Amino acid sequence: MSPEILLLCGTAASIAFIHTLAGPDHYLPFVALAKSGQWSMGMALRNTFICGSGHIVGSVALGFAGIYASVHLDALEWIQGFRGDLAAWALVSFGLLYMAWGLHRVVRNRTHTHWHSHGKMRHCHAHDHHSEHSHLHTTKEAGEPRQALAGWAIFIVFILGPCEPLIPVLMFPAARESVPGLIAVTAVFAVVTVLTMLLAVAFSLWGLRALRLPGIERYSQVLAGGTIALCGLSIAALGL
Repeated sequence: MSPEILLLCGTAASIAFIHTLAGPDHYLPFVALAKSGQWSMGMALRNTFICGSGHIVGSVALGFAGIYASVHLDALEWIQGFRGDLAAWALVSFGLLYMAWGLHRVVRNRTHTHWHSHGKMRHCHAHDHHSEHSHLHTTKEAGEPRQALAGWAIFIVFILGPCEPLIPVLMFPAARESVPGLIAVTAVFAVVTVLTMLLAVAFSLWGLRALRLPGIERYSQVLAGGTIALCGLSIAALGL
């Protein structure tokens, strides 16, 4: 392996690590969904791995296609920019929809009081519609389709999202050296990106595992949706 390719591999690892940590959209959506959906650590990491791999594959496929079809770099960067804008607003839309669903659950499940009269006697009791009409074994089952839908939605967003530095900074210079060099640089970037995402999600969930805020737990979906929407806005407005 030539010194140039070795240098590009080192650069790829550094850029992948910094790019992933600097972009909260690479890990905060998974932390938010895991906390609100009560995912296990294994499920959170599995979803992160799948979405991270899809995130890489989209840009790698575009890069290889552009290189071997002799597409001008400016055209590829325009496509990447368009994908970035599309992914950012898709993330905002998903976050707002998830937040709206959370608000609907909060309103539907709020506790309220009913008064009853029995002759000269009156009494009241408090209840919520969730506990009144659900059974112990159906609570989790009822949320599973929505959580699966959320997982698919975030996967599609990550497929759309580009790895901005991959094509212009790494793939094109490596392609000038050799095909094996191009593959090596791309592989290093991919592995470090996904590994950094997994570590960021794991450490975040580990740090939050003892956090118990009973007063706001019923708003977990609302907070998760707001977090995801803010991640999308940070991409759209700040280019993170």
